[in-house]
Amino acid sequence: MGPIIDQVETSKKLPEITDIAIIGGGIIGVATAMFLAERGHRVALFEKGHISGEQSSRNWGWCRQTGRDSRELDLIRESTHLWESMNERTGKETGFRSTGVYYLGESEDKAEGYEIWAKIAREHGLDAQVLSSKEAQAVATGTTHSILSALTTKGDGRAEPQKAVPAMAAKAISDGALIFENCAVRGIEQTNGHVSSIITEKGVVQCQAVVIAGGAWSRLICSQLGLRLPQLKVRSSVFRTNPIDAAIETALYFKDFALRKRLDGGFTVAAEGGGDVDIVPDSFAFFKEFFPALASEWRTIRLRIGKRFFDELLYWRNRPLDQVSIYEKMRTLDPNPDIARNLKAMKQLQQAFPAFQHAVIAQQWAGYIDTMPDVIPVISPVEHIGGLIIATGFSGHGFGIGPAAGHLIADMVTGDKPLVDPSAFRFSRFQDKSKLVIEKWG
Repeated sequence: MGPIIDQVETSKKLPEITDIAIIGGGIIGVATAMFLAERGHRVALFEKGHISGEQSSRNWGWCRQTGRDSRELDLIRESTHLWESMNERTGKETGFRSTGVYYLGESEDKAEGYEIWAKIAREHGLDAQVLSSKEAQAVATGTTHSILSALTTKGDGRAEPQKAVPAMAAKAISDGALIFENCAVRGIEQTNGHVSSIITEKGVVQCQAVVIAGGAWSRLICSQLGLRLPQLKVRSSVFRTNPIDAAIETALYFKDFALRKRLDGGFTVAAEGGGDVDIVPDSFAFFKEFFPALASEWRTIRLRIGKRFFDELLYWRNRPLDQVSIYEKMRTLDPNPDIARNLKAMKQLQQAFPAFQHAVIAQQWAGYIDTMPDVIPVISPVEHIGGLIIATGFSGHGFGIGPAAGHLIADMVTGDKPLVDPSAFRFSRFQDKSKLVIEKWG
């Protein structure tokens, strides 16, 4: 069972027509709806389950610039500015606080990697800093670990995933957006090479543009249009502790675990690493694209084969649009957390910080991260389908980058000047002959 999410009063009556239809009620779809509604466009968002019901409410809650892929730096810089005013913009508590995010190095070679990244970040206008051993040790107040260096960027912070996305959804609704829960989109129809309507379980809605922001479902949604989107899912397990006075306000990233303070006084904690990857039919279909990432991260990714393979083999497919879809039969992806991994992270946390000796795990959950071969998202129109925008594959970076991504998608839909150069996120890169790049810096 996932975390408890703030509720939003959503729409009931389906419109016959809208300007823009958005598929997916995670942070990317909701932020897009918010910016489009602010600009006065008719926009309707359709979520098969509940707003922020999947990974957008199950992530770490980090809003970090630190450690980003260089191709994302301009976008996350803009997103940080948007997060800083998000409480004011929405009129609600999103939990955002500029408390800092720190990567902590416990070996000498880490400092060299930190310096490489910081130099690149500064070229993109970010105030990145590499801390000395004394400065780094002071950041990790109360730790028993010997910290030799740390990497941070001014403006980094944290927010509450269970509050932030509903707050943005409420703002979008107040500005005129229609948001529908428990309303799956079965497919997209075209007329003369341009999107013309969506088919939902409750009826047809005509539209001029469609944004696919379906997270881990986007690959399947795209396949209905004959589009090959190389995307896989990574299961990430997280837990939260009871409220505890640990004198830590920042978000900290160690070699074995990561943690951040919550508004309720507890901490969200996760084991460091790439998570668990279920071997499914798509694993074979996209093996060539994902092999470099697997080779690069094999020490932190755990491959599994089991029930998920057969579930997707038998059921993970589109059906005729007049029949009940997989999206209706499986409203929410709610995987079981890796309890053993969480318990290990808790033990490592208690060893590193004696203040957590009496902390207890209050809740555990897991979610599926939508991942691309080069670990950066697709935010892009599709050349041969007019009015279609794909926005997916944020590879675990979507929460922090979500506000700026929504702004950029809104720019694309409306033809406004893009917030940042989107060329690195083009869908066509998977058809390019150039090699996909996986960035490593530390």
